[in-house]
Parts: sequence; structure tokens; C-alpha cells
Amino acid sequence: MRKAALSFMAIALLITSSGLWAFEPDTSDPLQLNVAKAILDLQQKDPGMKDFFENSAGYAVFPKVGKGGIGIGGAHGKGLVIVNDKVVGKTSVSQVTIGFQLGGQVYAQFIFFEDETALKNFQRGNFEFGAEASAVAVTLGASADANYDKGVAVFTNVSGGLMYEATISGQKFKYKDL
Repeated sequence: MRKAALSFMAIALLITSSGLWAFEPDTSDPLQLNVAKAILDLQQKDPGMKDFFENSAGYAVFPKVGKGGIGIGGAHGKGLVIVNDKVVGKTSVSQVTIGFQLGGQVYAQFIFFEDETALKNFQRGNFEFGAEASAVAVTLGASADANYDKGVAVFTNVSGGLMYEATISGQKFKYKDL
């Protein structure tokens, strides 16, 4: 446990001093440190993502979303909403899936809000993505072709696991101001 805390602190110091950082995390908060690491991982995978962090009205980061299923499945994760380099709220995502699926996966999810309207819509709570919503899997250059759809741009960065699926699903989000 102590080793993990020290590594989180080292990551936070590296991020803060490197200029890659979009907000300065509270090093005593494990969720903020996980968000910091997720942002750093994303920007290292695709440096073009920095434009989304700099030009959006705000963004939500879910550093670890766990997903699994056999026929019926689900996903859940906790995250933060950041506006103007400050954490303004906590958020969570839940998903239920029905259809052919097998396996488990862990990924980070990033939602960028194009403008104040999209951000405020999310902050009202009970925000949902329907089955037609899609996310861009982050690879080098993925940000170059990505666009906002209905005021949001969604990216995922898979960190582990394997999931086979052909499912109908939607994501539901909750938000709480700090």
C-alpha cells in the first residue's frame, strides 16, 4: 500500500512539473491521482489529445471502468469533472448490456464537453448515452479525426482484459458538485 502511495505521488510530481497536466491533483486523494495518471497515459498515447483538454468547456475522466459479462453484463466506474483546471464534481458511470458477450475489460473513459450547454446538461445529472452513441478508442492520431457529436466527444483507453461482444447498451451517468 505504501509503495502504491509513493508511486502515485511520483506520478503527480512528474505530471505537475512536466507541463502535460490539465489540473493539479490533490495528492492525498487516490481518485484525483488515478485521474492524473489516466490523463498522462492518454496524452502519451496520442499527444493530439492535448487540444481537447485545452479547448473544451470541461471534461469528465473515469480512470478505471470495469466491464464484464456472459450474456448479460455491465460496467461501472467513478470519475471527476474538471473545468478550468479545477475539479468541480464527482461522477459515476453505469452500464448494462444484453447480447452476445464474454469476458472482462478495464478501460479509462474521457468525455469532453464542447460548450457550456453540453457541460451543464451533464451536470444536471442523470445524463445518458443511448445505444447509438460511440466512443473513439485511443491510438496514436485518434484525436485528429475525432469530432464532437451533440456537444460531446468520448474517448476510451483500454488498459487490460479482453471482451467479445455484440450488444445493445447505453451508459448512464450521475454527477455531484463538490
